[in-house]
Amino acid sequence: MTLIKVETPINADIKTCFNLARDVDFYQKSLKQPKEIAISGKTSGLVDLDDIVIWETSHFGYVQHLTLKIVEFESPNLFVDELVSGSFKTYRHEHIFEEEENKTIMIDKFYYKLPFGVLGKFIDWIYVKGYMTRLLKTRNEILCSKAEMAVTA
Repeated sequence: MTLIKVETPINADIKTCFNLARDVDFYQKSLKQPKEIAISGKTSGLVDLDDIVIWETSHFGYVQHLTLKIVEFESPNLFVDELVSGSFKTYRHEHIFEEEENKTIMIDKFYYKLPFGVLGKFIDWIYVKGYMTRLLKTRNEILCSKAEMAVTA
C-alpha cells in the first residue's frame, strides 16, 4: 500500500481549516482540473460521520465514479474518508488538524493501492504517486489561501 503524507501550515484557526476541508462545495470549486463533481449522497455542505459522497471525476484520462464514506470524525481534529467503490483497490484519506501556537498544521495521510497487481505497482511508481502528491499539495495551497483570507477579512 502506498502512503502519501503532506503537511501544510496554515495561519488560521483550526475550526476554519477543518470546516473548509470537509466542505463539499469548496472542494468542488478548489481546482479547475481535474473537475470533480459530487453527483449523489452528500452533494453540498459539510460532511459528517457516515456521510457518503459519490464523486464523478476525470483522472488518468477517463471519467471515474468514486464512492467515499466518512468513517471517522472528531471535530475539529480529524475526519477520515474511505473508498466504498471505485477504481482504487483500497483508499483511505486521513485529514488531521493540529493547533500549533497561532496556526493550524493540516496533515493529509493518503493510503491507497491500485488494482492490477505488479502492473498496478509499476503504474503507481512511475505516475500515480507523483500525480496524487501534486494534487494534494495544490488543493492544500488553495485551502490555505482561502482560510488565511477568512482570518484577515
